[in-house]
Amino acid sequence: MSRPHRMPVATSPGGVRVERVVTSGVFTLDGISWEVDNNVWLVGDDSEVVVVDAAHDADAILAAVGGRRVAAVVLTHAHSDHVNAVGGLVAATGATSYLHPDDRVLWDQTQSDPPGGELTDGQVFTVGDVELTVLHTPGHAPGAVCLYAPALHALFSGDTLFNGGPGATGRSFSSFPTIIASISGRLLGLPADTVVLTGHGEATTIGAEEPHLQEWIARGH
Repeated sequence: MSRPHRMPVATSPGGVRVERVVTSGVFTLDGISWEVDNNVWLVGDDSEVVVVDAAHDADAILAAVGGRRVAAVVLTHAHSDHVNAVGGLVAATGATSYLHPDDRVLWDQTQSDPPGGELTDGQVFTVGDVELTVLHTPGHAPGAVCLYAPALHALFSGDTLFNGGPGATGRSFSSFPTIIASISGRLLGLPADTVVLTGHGEATTIGAEEPHLQEWIARGH
């Protein structure tokens, strides 16, 4: 069952807020399937939103969007559970979906049509008075990205950084040294009070995770 939530993240002066829709379904990779719950993030105001990831249930995402314009559908990576509702979402809204080109190797395993646009490091999406900056953070997937919204003190981390450590890397097209480099080089230097809004599970902060970097390296996964 899909569940909408309003997250306790700062609202911008222009009224941009963060909403979460939790959707449930199946993730398949390397011939193995898992039942998973995904976080779909909506960043917007009363007139438009950017959707971060398109997981499992297009109808639930559309219900949370309501009558607002979808400015973009930004995909943090192309694992099936993050993109399996993108076709329905794009068809219903006319929005463009964006994926980093390094993740086409995963996208093409499950999707017949190409994404509408490509993500590049440093690219900025604007919704209301908030800018979302794309950070290329490979490791969990070669084209994995995060979105940083300093005006909201928030990082949308996809499956790169979780409450408790890095995303999984024991699968095809993933790399533990690469994800550690991405997290240490791109994320842990952000302000400590930055709220990390993850692709699965509950939020954390940069300050809560940063002290554990050496523990993650020592355990090696």
